[in-house]
Amino acid sequence: MNSDIIEGKWEQLKGKAKVKWGKLTDDDLDVVEGRRDILAGKIQERYGISRDEAEKQLDAWEDTGRH
Repeated sequence: MNSDIIEGKWEQLKGKAKVKWGKLTDDDLDVVEGRRDILAGKIQERYGISRDEAEKQLDAWEDTGRH
């Protein structure tokens, strides 16, 4: 799933992101608006992890969405 797909389907994916990263607030997800880089930053911020780890989690989440 690339950034364009995330942006285009964000309303559908928002609920799945909330399940995966429960510490993200509705306001966080509204700010993200499907932009992968901002989502990675919010995950990093809420979970106190490195940017690389947030990116890895996003990659894995995107991979599961393809199947």
